[in-house]
Formats: sequence, C-alpha cells, structure tokens
Amino acid sequence: MAEGFISQKRFWIQRLSKTMLRALHILGVVGSGGGIIIAADKALWINYWYLAMATGVILMLWEVVRDWRWLIQLKGVLTLLKLGLLCLFIPLANHKPEILTLIVFLSVIVSHGPAGLRHYSLVHRRVIDSKKEIKG
Repeated sequence: MAEGFISQKRFWIQRLSKTMLRALHILGVVGSGGGIIIAADKALWINYWYLAMATGVILMLWEVVRDWRWLIQLKGVLTLLKLGLLCLFIPLANHKPEILTLIVFLSVIVSHGPAGLRHYSLVHRRVIDSKKEIKG
C-alpha cells in the first residue's frame, strides 16, 4: 500500500466520524453558549458544556495524533488560545458573554480561513503542509 493511502471504506468512516464529532461539538457550543449569553440557570446548559468540552478534546487529540505540527500551525495555536480564553471564565465571570463571542470569532477564522492562514507555522514563519487531512 502506498504511503498516505487509505482505503475508500476507512476514508469514509474517518470522514463521517470527524463530521459527527464536529456536529456534536457545535451543538455543545451552541447549547452552552446560549445559556451563558442569556444568563440562564446553569442546570439548563451544563450538559451542553460537557458535550462541547469532551468533543473539543477529542477533536484536538485527533489533530495532534494525526500530525503534531498542528500545534505550531495557526489553526492549533488559535485553538490553544481559545482554551486559554475559556480559562478566563473563572476570574472574569462577569464577562463570559464577551469572552465567548471572541472564542466563536476565533473559531470561524480557524474553520473558514484560507489554508495559507490555517497552515501557517509560527515557528517556521511560513506555511507548512500537514499530512493528508480527513476533512469533517
């Protein structure tokens, strides 16, 4: 088997798995984000929070295991920045809606920005190609 080649079946299993994880992650972000923004009772949105955090960790691990260089590419660095911003929920609890808005803004940049932006390495100061990605 050629290096980097995966079977059609494995490709579709990985693609659909990643798509499902992303869908669950977005559901968790929307559910918890809505509760945070409208200051709803925590009991109403906390399970969405758990869903967002669990799927986010799985998606990050997926990327790091696939190619460690994700951590030095802008897409990985911005994801780690979003985690840092989440940590500000504790000391800046009164500003959760604003912090969440910034996190969502960064998410859109990471997800929908051009490949040259997402794959830019802060260490190498240039775009570095990753191993073949399974989109999702």
